[in-house]
Amino acid sequence: MNENLFASFTTPTMMGLPIVILIIMFPSILFPSPSRLINNRLISLQQWLVQLTSKQMLTIHNHKGQTWALMLMSLILFIGSTNLLGLLPHSFTPTTQLSMNLGMAIPLWAGTVITGFRHKTKASLAHFLPQGTPVPLIPMLVIIETISLFIQPMALAVRLTANITAGHLLMHLIGGAALALMNISTSIALITFIILILLTVLEFAVALIQAYVFTLLVSLYLHDNT
Repeated sequence: MNENLFASFTTPTMMGLPIVILIIMFPSILFPSPSRLINNRLISLQQWLVQLTSKQMLTIHNHKGQTWALMLMSLILFIGSTNLLGLLPHSFTPTTQLSMNLGMAIPLWAGTVITGFRHKTKASLAHFLPQGTPVPLIPMLVIIETISLFIQPMALAVRLTANITAGHLLMHLIGGAALALMNISTSIALITFIILILLTVLEFAVALIQAYVFTLLVSLYLHDNT
């Protein structure tokens, strides 16, 4: 096989121009705004899922945290739909790019931190130095807590990138193995194909779970700062 293993992760172009922006904007078409008094089953199911997710995610928040409801719901819908569309053949998954995930994680994390320093200044500063810390350990703990604070957006982005990329690589490898084994052993190729189907079902679940985990962690950061 002469195909590059990471060819599916390269930025797609059309006439020499990158079309990532069009791909990122495409999932918004799948969630139309209802304009009728009585919606169809698809929009009703969509609204029910959004209400269920928002109710579960925003229960722990106070009034200030609940003002982020639209942002959090838009985030989970965007990441989930993008991950699912990336599972289609000959498609591109923007969430496999660390730069894009950092572009989502850093502003959201910075917004929660700024909110915390604005409304809970003393409590936010108290996180850098736990109560009862011995005096000789104060400089070291402040440095450790500062590093742990700034590592949060990197952890958000790397977790999403690694899980989506690993799943796509496994599907690519197992699919290539099943295709190569067809001329060698039909039974082994059939078993490999069944494994590929099961992995595809797992990737559908991972695509939704990772969108939920990313949004949930942002929600928890917001809860700690409101």
